[in-house]
Amino acid sequence: MRLVLLGPPAAGKGTQAEKLKKKFGLVHIATGDILRKAAEEKNPLGEKVRNFMEKGELVPDPLLFTLLENKLRGRDFVLDGFPRNLTQAEKLDRLLEDGIDLVINIKVDEKTVFERISRRLICPICGKIYREKKQKCDICGTKLFRRDDDNPETILKRIEVYKKYTYPLISYYEKKGILRHIQGNKSPEQIFQDILLLLKEEGIG
Repeated sequence: MRLVLLGPPAAGKGTQAEKLKKKFGLVHIATGDILRKAAEEKNPLGEKVRNFMEKGELVPDPLLFTLLENKLRGRDFVLDGFPRNLTQAEKLDRLLEDGIDLVINIKVDEKTVFERISRRLICPICGKIYREKKQKCDICGTKLFRRDDDNPETILKRIEVYKKYTYPLISYYEKKGILRHIQGNKSPEQIFQDILLLLKEEGIG
């Protein structure tokens, strides 16, 4: 099973990818997490990645594929946050001999995106995301933090980048006949049940 989750920032792609990972034993490939990990490393590649992320800009394809290529080959996976533009989608198609089984677009309006990101807190240890006011993680008790790229100016920039570069992927995958839509203004569990129903209808899983 090879899935791609599309949607604007804070659509819940990461949450749903984790649920799919546990349900079907998939590898969860989250480009955001991979890039943040790279940005923390004190080397030239990490510094380049960090500079782009702090500005809310897309990391150039050569850097991104350097980090991703070995994680994609010969695996069942769910891609979260990738591809982000048409060039990446076309390169991904060339890289994957068996192609992608299904692309799921999680639809969320812009106002909801801004509200979700503005109040998002993250556990640095287990990665759990919280959208209510909390001090510590319910799972491991670690103090929560707000990501540097979750400030208002960068949020607006990320939405603009999504509209310009990522939104055209919807048309790209529709033409291939593998795109399906899911409404994202629901609870995470309701969204997951919708995805499971969709996979069943498509004969996947």
